Amino acid sequence: MVGVQAEVEVEPGTLLVATPSLVDPNFRRTVVYVIDHRDEGTLGVVLNRPSEIAVHDVLPTWGDHASKPQAIFVGGPVEQKTALCLAALRAGEDVAALDGLIKVSGPVALVDLDTEPEELVPRVRGLRVFAGYSGWSSGQLDEEIERDDWFVVPALPDDVLNPPGADLWGRVLRRQGMPLSLLATYPEDVKCN
Repeated sequence: MVGVQAEVEVEPGTLLVATPSLVDPNFRRTVVYVIDHRDEGTLGVVLNRPSEIAVHDVLPTWGDHASKPQAIFVGGPVEQKTALCLAALRAGEDVAALDGLIKVSGPVALVDLDTEPEELVPRVRGLRVFAGYSGWSSGQLDEEIERDDWFVVPALPDDVLNPPGADLWGRVLRRQGMPLSLLATYPEDVKCN
């Protein structure tokens, strides 16, 4: 896969797309949205792993407001009892002017789940709740990228609201251009090709 990597730096609002060679069951064919990236490490959430647990069962005040499917998504293997929420704001809304939000990138923000949803919901296009997160210590993600475990690509705000049943992994790769877009057709199991 060497030479396929795009020239995008890891920063909040970028995506880490698992390469076909990454077989770790926690990250196989995942798309991770980077929330924070510093010298001390990187934090993100897996966007394409819905669970069977409804948001309403865990966070009743937020359940009706979560984007479909209204399920908790598995954000990663770290601290799976911790809930994180990402929202995509409506056009014209300013993250800094709204209580209970921390800007990540563009119209995407982290939501303080202790905030009253009724004040926030009219100002967002959608939101997604994650159990746990994906984390890398200082230098760890750089080593994994160097090892060709991840492609680093730009994110679109709607990536955090991936619709049910959509192949986010393939969709993100397809929009990258050649030669990366060719990998969107890479079979899940090469023996079945």
